[in-house]
Amino acid sequence: MRKKIILIILVSIFIITMVVINLNKEVIMVDLSNYTIEEIKNYAAKNNLKLTIKEEYSDLKKGSVISQSIKAGSAIKTNKLIITISNGISYSEVYSTYKVNELGYIPVMMYHGTHNVKSSDTAYTGGNVDKEGYQRTNEAFKKDLEFYYQEGYRMIRLEDYVNGSIDVEIGKSPIVLTFDDGLQNNINVLGLDDNGEIIIDPNSTVGILESYKEKYPDFNVTATFFVNGGLFQQPKYNNQILKWLVHHGYDVGNHSYGHANFKHINTEQTQKEIARLYQQLDSIIKNQYVNIVALPFGSPFVDTHPNYKYILEGTYQDYNYQTISTLKVGYKSDYSPFDKRFNSKFINRIRAYDNNGTEFDIEMNFKLLKNNKYVSDGNVNKIVIPKTEISNINSNYKEVVTY
Repeated sequence: MRKKIILIILVSIFIITMVVINLNKEVIMVDLSNYTIEEIKNYAAKNNLKLTIKEEYSDLKKGSVISQSIKAGSAIKTNKLIITISNGISYSEVYSTYKVNELGYIPVMMYHGTHNVKSSDTAYTGGNVDKEGYQRTNEAFKKDLEFYYQEGYRMIRLEDYVNGSIDVEIGKSPIVLTFDDGLQNNINVLGLDDNGEIIIDPNSTVGILESYKEKYPDFNVTATFFVNGGLFQQPKYNNQILKWLVHHGYDVGNHSYGHANFKHINTEQTQKEIARLYQQLDSIIKNQYVNIVALPFGSPFVDTHPNYKYILEGTYQDYNYQTISTLKVGYKSDYSPFDKRFNSKFINRIRAYDNNGTEFDIEMNFKLLKNNKYVSDGNVNKIVIPKTEISNINSNYKEVVTY
């Protein structure tokens, strides 16, 4: 009886040992590039892999394997396998269909305030609240947003435009929204909730933008707000407002401390105006704002003005600052960041107003953009352009594809 028990124990140990050896034995991934879809499915089933098959545009024959998530020759240490196969449609066909051109023009829209009044109740054209059209009705602003979306525009961060990092789905076009002056109606706070978080007026600019995040999740809603020393004119909530903005996908930039006209002050005053606002932002959202200046009044109007270099770089009371870009008051769209004519430090903006299709208002600008706007290929790491545009390319850090 005792011998029988010992035998059973020995057999059990042998079986367990063999199981452990088999469990620890590595399975090496094979190269699936020449496998058919059916063969890939069989391979995945045999090796207990959860298979996901994706299709992608490619110049390869339909059904050909473009990539596999587990590298051939490596040990299989996951139960998931993702295979990307060609759908048989060439990139050139797709680019032609969508009219991809990443050297097209990009609109940077310049707004100031939005007001909760009817457009029909204003004394001015369309949705303008003031004669110059710097202030828009909420009704007009919503109409603008709807227009941008339906025309195939998708928002990007201003800083991404400056740095040439444009992530927009294929066939869509980038657009940048900016707001000057830090007006209360940009993000009016109604109070605090039970958790001490700010309650944003749904009829303020940000309230409207937030509603479009829900309405069109693929709109990529964002904007850059350029403030002066008064921030958003709400001392009780200003700090919380800034923190809320940067934590909810918006950016904050420099509009000078006292809304200075840089044509009418000296170089020392220029540095003081820029530095004080940067210092103020440092005290609240350090390293979370953008080092970009929206030039008050658009001044100086040329980058050769003596004060301009001190907007870009300077020192005030031992505080050093650097600015990566400045924005004009402007009137039209600007070049792609990959175009050799693009000046990333001095960017045009479109005044977002209505003037019956004249004087470079929204209607006029977007008519001009119909045939020369930036149209994305959907790949942030590639620059795709028609062959006719090759002479204007200026990029040494991304793959350039022509068709």
